[in-house]
Amino acid sequence: MIKSFKFLVSIFASVVLLVLIAVIAIPLLIDPNDFKPQIEAAVKQSTGRDLGIEGDLELSIFPWVGISTGKLVLSNAKGFTDKPFAEITASHVKVKVIPLFSKEVKVSRIVLKGLVLNLAKNAAGLNNWDDLRPTANTAESIPLANQGQHVNKAVKIMKESGSGAATPLAALAIGGISIEQAKISWDDQQQGKYIEINDLDFITDKLVFGKPIALDLSFSMVNKALALTEVINLSTDLIITEAMDSFKFIKIDIESETTGKDIPGGKVLATLFANVAIDRVQQTLDISDLELKVDNLTLTASIKGRQIIDAPEFNGAIQVAEFNLATLLANMAMPLPEMQDSSVMRKVSTHFSFQASKDTVKINDWFVQLDETHLQGHGSISHFEKPDINFDLTVDTIDLDRYMAATSSANNAGQADTKAASQHQDMKAVSTAAIAAVAVTTLFPVETLRAINAQGKISIEKLKVNQLNMSGLHFKLNAKNGTISTQQTVKHFYQGSYSGATSIDVHGKTPKITLNHQLRKVQIAPLLKDTLDEAKVTGVVNAAINLKGRGNTETALKSSLNGHIDFNVKDGVVKGFNLQKIIDQGKALIVGGVLSTTNKNDQTVFSVLKGSAQITNGLVSNEDLYVEASKLRVKGAGTVNLVSEEIDYSINARLLKKPATETEDEKIKGIPITINVGGTFSNPAYSVDMIAMLTAKNKEKINKKKDEWLKKLDKKLGPDVRDLIKGFF
Repeated sequence: MIKSFKFLVSIFASVVLLVLIAVIAIPLLIDPNDFKPQIEAAVKQSTGRDLGIEGDLELSIFPWVGISTGKLVLSNAKGFTDKPFAEITASHVKVKVIPLFSKEVKVSRIVLKGLVLNLAKNAAGLNNWDDLRPTANTAESIPLANQGQHVNKAVKIMKESGSGAATPLAALAIGGISIEQAKISWDDQQQGKYIEINDLDFITDKLVFGKPIALDLSFSMVNKALALTEVINLSTDLIITEAMDSFKFIKIDIESETTGKDIPGGKVLATLFANVAIDRVQQTLDISDLELKVDNLTLTASIKGRQIIDAPEFNGAIQVAEFNLATLLANMAMPLPEMQDSSVMRKVSTHFSFQASKDTVKINDWFVQLDETHLQGHGSISHFEKPDINFDLTVDTIDLDRYMAATSSANNAGQADTKAASQHQDMKAVSTAAIAAVAVTTLFPVETLRAINAQGKISIEKLKVNQLNMSGLHFKLNAKNGTISTQQTVKHFYQGSYSGATSIDVHGKTPKITLNHQLRKVQIAPLLKDTLDEAKVTGVVNAAINLKGRGNTETALKSSLNGHIDFNVKDGVVKGFNLQKIIDQGKALIVGGVLSTTNKNDQTVFSVLKGSAQITNGLVSNEDLYVEASKLRVKGAGTVNLVSEEIDYSINARLLKKPATETEDEKIKGIPITINVGGTFSNPAYSVDMIAMLTAKNKEKINKKKDEWLKKLDKKLGPDVRDLIKGFF
C-alpha cells in the first residue's frame, strides 16, 4: 500500500515538474512572434484584407493560457480610402488552464485598448464591411421572421439532450470586458453625412448567467454637419439566461448632454430611465417605468409586445406632461417660425393608449392640450404601403389665426387698403361669401391625393380661421381611389348657418373639382368686418353656389368654371355709394345743373338685393340683378371675366313717383339713370351712360306728346275712335 502511494506521489510530482518545466521552457523556446507571417497570411486568405501586426505578441502559460498583442491594423476594403478599416493599440485575453480539464472555459477580463473603426458607405451604396459578411450557414442568412423558430428549436434540443443537461454556454465564464478609448467614424458619402464617436469606453462586471451583470458605456458623438457634440453615459444591470433566450435590462440609466454653438445656453440635457425584458422563446417584450426627460419635456410610457419575432404586436400607454414646446425647440436650436401670436405653443401636453401590429396602428383615448385648445378622439392607420386612415376628433375652441405666419404692420395696412378699395369688391365678397367659409386648394398634389385612403370626421365647438368666426362646425372626409369628398356644416355662422360639399377627382390627368355651398340668413356686416376689416355692405344674405371646374392651376380652374349662383340680400345698406346722388348728378348733366360733391358718408339703403348668375368657362353672366329701395328700383345686367378680371356691367336706376299698392302698379318718376361699370376687380370704373339717358328723355317727350294728342282725340271723336287709334301705338 505504501509502495502504491509512493508510486502515485512520484507520478504526481513528475507531472507537476513537467508542467513547471513547460511553463518555464515554452516561453523561452517558443516565440509567438515567429508566427506573425502565418497569421497575416491566414487573414489575407480568408478576408482578402491585409493584417499588420506591428507590436509584439506575448504568450503566457500558467495558470492562465493567454496572449497579449501590441498594435494590430486591418486594411480597408477595395475602392475605399487608405484609412485602415480597424486598428487596436493593445489587447490581451487569458484562459485558466485547470478548468479546461473539466470542460470549463474561464476567461480573464478581455481588454481592447485604442480600438478604431472607420466605417463608410460609398456613393454607390456599398459598405466597407460587406466583404466580411458570412455567406452561408450563418444566423445572418436566416430571415429575421424565422430566427425565433430556430432559437426555440435549439433551446428545445439542448433541454432534451439530457436530464438537467446544461447548455454549452454554461461552461463559459468571462471575467469581464473592457474596451478603452475606442473611436468609430461613419462616413456616408451617399447621403453626405459624417459622424464621429470618440472616447468610447465599455466596461462590464464578471459575466455570469442568471445574475445581474453591471454594464457601463460612455462616448461622445460629433456631428460636423450640424456642429453638434453629444456626450452619452449609460449604465444598467443585465441578466442573461444560459440559453441566451432571455434578456433583462434593469434600471437602464442614460444621460445625454448635447452642446453646440447654435444652442441657446450652450447645451441641452436629456435623461432616460427604463426597465426592459426580452424573451425570445416566449417572443415577449416588456418596457416598464420608462421616463424620458428633455429640457422641460417629460414623457412616461409602458409598452408590452408579443410574437415580437414572428408577428409583432405591441400595446401600451404614453403620456407627455405639460411643457413649453416653443422654449424646448428654441433651446434645441430649432426655433418655431414667427407666428401672429408670439405666446402660442407654451402649454402642450398629450396622453393616449395604442395598439400596433405589422400593418396597423390604433390610437385610443387620445387627448391633446395645445395652449387653450383641447382635442379628444381616436384614430387608426392600416396597410402602411398604401395607408388607410380613420379618425374621429373633437375640438373645443381653436383660433388658427394665432398660428399663422406673422405679417408686418405695413403689409397689413396695405392689404386693408387694397381690400377696402371699392364698393365692387364688397359686392364681390357678398356673392362669394360661401366660398370664403371653406378653404379650397387650387394646386393639387395629384400623386399624393391618389394614394390617400381616409375616412373621418372632426367636430369643433368654436373655430376662427382667416378672421372668420364660426361655431358648431362638423367636417366629414371620405378619400378613396383618387376621389376626395368633404361635407361641412357650420351651425352658427354670423347669426346664420353654412353648409357645403366639396369633391376633388384626381383619377385622370387633370383634376376635377365640384363645389356646392349654401349660406342661410348670414349677417353681411360682421362677416365683411372680419374678412376685410371694413364693412361697406350690411344686410342678411341667403346664397347658393354650385360650381364645377377642372385644372391644376388657378388660371386653368377659373377658365373652366361652370355653374350657377343665387343670392338674396334683405334690409341692407351700401356705404360710400349714394345711388340717389348719382341719379341727381345724371339729371344735372342733362339740364346743365351743378354736380354735387362726393361724401364718404354717402350710402344707399335697400330692402331687397337679389339676383342670379350663370358661369360658363369662367365668364359670369348676370341678367336679373334687382334692388328695391324706398324711392328706387334698380336693375342690372352684365358679365365678369374671372380669368382677366374684367367687368362689363350696366345698372339701370329709376326713382319712384309713387310706391305700388295692392290695386295699382308703381309709378315711375323722371328719367331712368344708366350707370356703366367697367375696369377690373382691382380697379373698377363707374360712368353715367349719357346716350342712354338722352334716348330715354326723347322717348319721354314723345310719350308725353302722344298722351296729349290722344286726349284731344278723345274729346273730339269719342272714346271708341280714340281706343282704335291708340291701338296702332
